[in-house]
Amino acid sequence: MTILVTGAAGFIGSNFVLDWLSQSKEDVVSLDLLTYAGNLENLSSLEKNPHHHFVRGSIGDRDLVSSLLKKYQVRAIVNFAAESHVDRSIKESKDFIETNIVGTYNLLESGRSYWNDLDQNLKQDFRFLHISSDEVYGSLNSSDHPSNEKDSYKPNSPYSASKAASDHLVRAWFKTYNLPVYTVNSANNYGPYQFPEKLIPLCIFNALQGKPLPIYGDGQQIRDWLFVKDHCGAIREILINGQIGETYNVGGWNEKTNLEVVETLCAILDELKPKSDGKSYAEQITFLKDRPGHDKRYAIDASKLKNEINWHPQESFETGLRKTVLWYLENEGWMNHVVSGEYQDWIQKQYS
Repeated sequence: MTILVTGAAGFIGSNFVLDWLSQSKEDVVSLDLLTYAGNLENLSSLEKNPHHHFVRGSIGDRDLVSSLLKKYQVRAIVNFAAESHVDRSIKESKDFIETNIVGTYNLLESGRSYWNDLDQNLKQDFRFLHISSDEVYGSLNSSDHPSNEKDSYKPNSPYSASKAASDHLVRAWFKTYNLPVYTVNSANNYGPYQFPEKLIPLCIFNALQGKPLPIYGDGQQIRDWLFVKDHCGAIREILINGQIGETYNVGGWNEKTNLEVVETLCAILDELKPKSDGKSYAEQITFLKDRPGHDKRYAIDASKLKNEINWHPQESFETGLRKTVLWYLENEGWMNHVVSGEYQDWIQKQYS
């Protein structure tokens, strides 16, 4: 038996595949279209692993997905495939609608058709796990309780609206067709292999290049931060012990303002790679005009996951951020390769 991981060359997807295969000999089929944020280099350590099979393709390609499900006798689909950057969704929302909504619909239908044809023993073990975001709950005030699984969805950006729609599709396929699903809404992930348009890797890259560290507005927007390997562990536990049809919030219990995040990151860089002039990287912090519809606060209540499955994060924000900074310092070649565009040139040569 095998699991199919979509969006497997992206940030969270690649971390999940690496984590899974470090603990299991169960085969993994990694499916990724290798758009700008999908990086096959993330999975390069698995090149000779007989339990890993990479396929370039889209979750919207039903013929391809159906053939993979049958060929590898897939017992679970873990769907990370998504357009995920809010700024990009504001500038151009079409790709978010196509991938996050239409793509999820097609993947659900491929999974449902395959599941319906399984014999009874295999059918009862099949799972469809969908990865989503805390942003579907919308913005919170400082006095509001952290979002829990019973709260209404109130998305405010094209990105979060598209993810909310995909979540509703997953729920509907469970309620209407009995497809055995889980939905995971996670806090802001950070860690190795994150594409450097997101706050933490962007600021690490810019700091090392002597460029401004961009902060929207006053930097007081609050996010809950989750180390990516903790997220991977939660997904593993949900696949094993989760209740079919349920939604699980995965949070780090680490609410920080964006400014706090960047200041902490700068302090770690000051220690690990001090500037030759003796100045702090914090002097590169630059405040920008706030982006449209910028939500003030996201916060996740992960009590359900803790109480029902006994999961809790292993990393504090401080320990996780230090590990993250160390990884980027030790892998500057990876970061420079991604930022330069050389990686996409390589992809075109490999898959043209």
